[in-house]
Amino acid sequence: MTARRRVTIPDYWNLLRGNRNYRLLWSSQIISEIGDWFFTLALYDLLLEFTGKAESIGFAFVLQVLPQCLTAPAAGVLNDRISRRQVMILADLCRAAIIGCMLFVRSPDMLPLLYVLLFLETVMWGLFEPARAAVVPNITRGDEIFVGNALSSTTWSFNFAMGFTVGGVALALLGREAVFAIDAVSFLLSALLVRRMAFHEPHAEGHAPLHWRDLFDFKPIADGIRYVRQDGRMFATLFVKSGNSLIASNWVLLTMLGRDRFAVNWLHVEPERAAALGVSLLMGCRGIGALTGPILQGYIAGRNQTRQRYAILIGFVLASFGYLLLSQAPNLPTACLAVIIAHLGSTITWVGSTILLQLNTEDKFRGRVFSAEFGCAVIIMSLASSSAGLLIDRGWTPQQVAGLTAALLLLPVALWGFVLLKWEQLRSTRTLPPTPADSAASPDAP
Repeated sequence: MTARRRVTIPDYWNLLRGNRNYRLLWSSQIISEIGDWFFTLALYDLLLEFTGKAESIGFAFVLQVLPQCLTAPAAGVLNDRISRRQVMILADLCRAAIIGCMLFVRSPDMLPLLYVLLFLETVMWGLFEPARAAVVPNITRGDEIFVGNALSSTTWSFNFAMGFTVGGVALALLGREAVFAIDAVSFLLSALLVRRMAFHEPHAEGHAPLHWRDLFDFKPIADGIRYVRQDGRMFATLFVKSGNSLIASNWVLLTMLGRDRFAVNWLHVEPERAAALGVSLLMGCRGIGALTGPILQGYIAGRNQTRQRYAILIGFVLASFGYLLLSQAPNLPTACLAVIIAHLGSTITWVGSTILLQLNTEDKFRGRVFSAEFGCAVIIMSLASSSAGLLIDRGWTPQQVAGLTAALLLLPVALWGFVLLKWEQLRSTRTLPPTPADSAASPDAP
């Protein structure tokens, strides 16, 4: 068995220094994601001020993710037929315009406009994210794909922690309108960086002209699902993020806990600002957990696909334990620790499933496979967040909903554990594409 090679900090530096395309994509990610988390905190603060209901947070989150199911056909076709770079640029420019329009939402009477804009922003995100995930193998070589995925996830987590932590301060000092404007500008800068990328996209060659009806045809998504069904192991991996998405109740839970139970009354700030800072701190801890997860994963699992599979199981267990601890947290420090543990595990699961799908999916199917994966996951995200809001508004405490989340997360623990036990039996006769991990993985790696 070949010895495991770990992903280390020097690997990150070497990738950024030597791979210009990845460096540009990574820079655009930093700018746009920090702006996004600024915006999300301001958005939820606005909704609670206008409605005072947890349901409004759950509904907003649904509008931020569920439209991806509607965009899945278009995302799959576009990302497998035309330049993924062009898709990302167009999506960024549209998102800048959409967020800019949110500056006109000034009263509860204008909430319908806000919801429409949220829907449209999610449509653009649903085009951008599968393109970004599918393009990583096009701009990396050899073992860079492991380093690139780990760095991308680590960066997302850092951006999340910084965006929510600094965003809470920005919201208190600058106001919501300034935060919305910052997010709009971040998308413009992201589009400029992606535009400077230059790389070969073989998937876009030799296709027939693209027609509008192709964008609303679910057949390519079905083709992608049929493709992974040829190998039971990859078919199971396709739904890992769906199980992980049960944790999406956190968008409502952490917002309500930060506002009602763990408001930060430092320096005798006004109650509204104390609530915003409480939410900001809990969300920041979520980012810290998500930041720590990929680092540990890269160190322990490294480039070994077998260890990546078992890391997914460990991630599910940690997520369940973290929300169990949150349900019993008597004070803010314990709640912060619980959130860190839970989202450390959740991120390990997310990154592990992404790596396995990227390595074992042919380039011409990759866009459709990731679109199908995201589409399935966001259905569970929407159900989890909206259900959390409904339960809280009907008398459940956020702690009780956290306990329910912990219990539900035991289901993917059991299912993925079963998949691991039956891994060899699920092996298909289809020849998987060669991966850069084959020489570094254990003999039973796919």
